[in-house]
Amino acid sequence: MLTMNLDQEEYWGKSDLGMMWLTYEDQLDQLFAPVLDLVLDRAALKPGQRVLDIGCGTGVSTLAAAKGVGPKGDVLGIDISKQFLARAEARASQLGLANATFQYADAQTGDLAAGNRDVAISRFGVMFFDDPVAAFTNMARGLKPGGRFVFAAWGELSENPWFKIPHVAAVKRMGQPPKVDRNAPGPLAFHDRERVADLLDQAGLSEIRVEAIPLNLTGPKTAAGAAALSARVGPSPRTIAHFNGTEADVIAVRDAVAQEFAPFETPQGTRIPAMINLLQARRPE
Repeated sequence: MLTMNLDQEEYWGKSDLGMMWLTYEDQLDQLFAPVLDLVLDRAALKPGQRVLDIGCGTGVSTLAAAKGVGPKGDVLGIDISKQFLARAEARASQLGLANATFQYADAQTGDLAAGNRDVAISRFGVMFFDDPVAAFTNMARGLKPGGRFVFAAWGELSENPWFKIPHVAAVKRMGQPPKVDRNAPGPLAFHDRERVADLLDQAGLSEIRVEAIPLNLTGPKTAAGAAALSARVGPSPRTIAHFNGTEADVIAVRDAVAQEFAPFETPQGTRIPAMINLLQARRPE
């Protein structure tokens, strides 16, 4: 089943860096809550609808959608991390949401219960495919004719301090890791809105719209707290790990990031500016 994205399965399901998403689940759910709100607002879910959640992670988006469609609807969350899915299932059970189910699958190649979903959503789960056109084509098979896609992806690095500031701090401390294709599978793979719109078009989708939405991520209370989170999840730990950095390197990068995050402190906590690319399209009738 997972013939195309084994590297992503390895990272999200087995690596220490990927598993940090379990350790810091609560903080990450809070940080990205405005992004999920954006997706759900545009998805405009209705009671009784059937929803597909791509790259559901530990389940926060699936559970929110399940509440939105009510007990007569249902939401299927899919992911390639068995550990994430186990946590998502536990959260659904704790909340008594029997209409939220989960499947271990690669959205690029897996069987997505062809043709029975009204809406497909994703909060940062669609940027990791080796073949995005094949992935979008396969996802469309999971939708009814006329079914809608509503996905959130990161915009440009320069427009997202959550990525840029830790990246710059880590490179300054450790050195520049090998350059990679900016469009390669990864968090920022869909930064180019025109390219993403073309990928959706190649997949045969209609009513394509890709727009840049500015918002503020809801980080921890202080800049130091936000910097500490970024030192465990995001671009700086990858760079530090590449160079076999020490805990002293982690601390040095964290402290440098805290200084740069200081302007984002507010009485309500850190509010980190972000630019989100919102992808919307339909499976043709």
